[in-house]
Amino acid sequence: MSVIDEVKQRTDIVEVVSQYTSLAKAGRTLKALCPFHSEKHPSFFVYPEQQSWHCFGACNTGGDAFSFIMKKEGIDFGEALRLLAQRAGVTISTRPEREAEGKEKAKLYQINEAAAQYFHNLLVNSSAGEKVRNYVVSRGFSSKTISDFQLGFSPNSWEALKQYLLERDYTESELLEAGLVVEAEGGKTHDRFRNRLMFPISDNKGRTIGFGARVLDDSLPKYLNSPQTPIFDKSSSLYGINLAATAIRQQGVAVIVEGYMDVITAHQNGFNNVVASMGTSVTEKQVRTLKRLSKNIALALDADTAGDEAMLRCVGYENTLDAEVRVIILPRERDPDDVIKEDTKTWQNLLEEALPVVDYTFNMVTSKLDLATARDKSLAVDKLLPIIAEIKDSIRQDHYLTKLSKLTGTSYRRLETALTRIKPDRRAKGPKSEAVKRAVQPLRSSPLEEYCLALLLKHPELKDISQDLLPEYFENSENREIFIAWQQAGDLSSLKERLDTAIWEHLDSLITKSIPTNQIEQKCADCILRLREKFLRDREAKRAEALALEAEAGGTAAELAKLEEQGAEISAQLGEVFAQRSKQAQQGR
Repeated sequence: MSVIDEVKQRTDIVEVVSQYTSLAKAGRTLKALCPFHSEKHPSFFVYPEQQSWHCFGACNTGGDAFSFIMKKEGIDFGEALRLLAQRAGVTISTRPEREAEGKEKAKLYQINEAAAQYFHNLLVNSSAGEKVRNYVVSRGFSSKTISDFQLGFSPNSWEALKQYLLERDYTESELLEAGLVVEAEGGKTHDRFRNRLMFPISDNKGRTIGFGARVLDDSLPKYLNSPQTPIFDKSSSLYGINLAATAIRQQGVAVIVEGYMDVITAHQNGFNNVVASMGTSVTEKQVRTLKRLSKNIALALDADTAGDEAMLRCVGYENTLDAEVRVIILPRERDPDDVIKEDTKTWQNLLEEALPVVDYTFNMVTSKLDLATARDKSLAVDKLLPIIAEIKDSIRQDHYLTKLSKLTGTSYRRLETALTRIKPDRRAKGPKSEAVKRAVQPLRSSPLEEYCLALLLKHPELKDISQDLLPEYFENSENREIFIAWQQAGDLSSLKERLDTAIWEHLDSLITKSIPTNQIEQKCADCILRLREKFLRDREAKRAEALALEAEAGGTAAELAKLEEQGAEISAQLGEVFAQRSKQAQQGR
């Protein structure tokens, strides 16, 4: 995670703005006298859900928390970032430190990729890998699947990988840092992975960050993973995320399983929205990663794990996602790998029949109780009421309160009264403080903004046809900063010099985006038009909401007329966009 993303996660625009002006609730938004110009009637709005602001008065502009601080304090992006980072408790390294850290991580990615290629080649081509090849084939994996997941084989040797990498000018200390070798007593190092089936673990950008390894006999541990490194954190990583991201976006749901084999079998059979928690309990970090792709998650875990997730974390997940988490009920003593191999239709049916996790919790708790007895009715209430208390959506909370009332024969009013008395420390574990709430809010990235910037950065010849692209079309301040610097710079090196070092990591991710090189000019023109349309539609939605609130609050005729005038202007500009889109469509025929 970049330092910009970390600051975004820990920053609440409401808290930022409220330090400069008094905010009052107005529907789903908050409004205030604009802190940037003098006015008697509030025209400044803050949108907590979007983490943005907009002034409909003399400023007639808006943005995110960064742009607010920049405008209010009269500082540049780097200074605003550091100010917000300090308030959020985020440490920003100095330029030399960041450069060194970036180079260190880049080297670790390279080492891991070299190791992955080494292991894969041994599996596919070596005589020593024949036993593992036979095992992989016996599991039903095709050559394409083996290649897609870059499966490999670590030889039964203490120093084979170490020597291979040392010969390629990687140092022993770098191999230790990557977790590929282990330091024994006396300071001597040896390979961490020996005589195992290797599973390279990638991040969502496809970079190899670590490894999982499985024995092929009865020795222990059965699975071994890379240790914590500067680029690998098991609690925030998801196996298969690099191959599943597109399908998760398209299908609108992510399925979490436990094991490597479950993921591989699922993908080979066309279920490409599956990732694995690699045998650990699902974490908030993993949920946040998936939320950027979809708000819907289905858990396909074994009975014990699913029970633990349901009892301790389900409501926290649902509050984070603002959507239901579902549980896929697997047949007894069967994991996803078994079910999919036996019958893909059965797996599809299980997906469709997945239960909301709170319903699963109800079933799990009540299946062990005799609700005909007063004692077990009381136990059911004691176990389930704290779960219901954690649900933030009032309609869903009411639904489960009614369900508990019917199950136990306890009056709704009595349960409702008991619900209000539940103390925070008795509630199910989950996000409790505002600080935690902010920490799990989604990163507000914009794929469209980033795609457009990537096109411009990779194709300097597009500068001439991007004259209609305006900085305000970029809602995210870091993207806006890069675009402004790109307009002024002659090449990438001079562009980098114009940017704060804290943005370099984001810039590098844009430059390395993979974009097909066909019809570049057409793609750029379409992207600019889409950005303009998105900008105008967002402006219109906010203006319409502001107009409705002003009318309801008895706003002055002048204020209402001004908002109406802005609406007419936006409508005219949207008309231009639609005309251009129609023209593009005709030219494309």
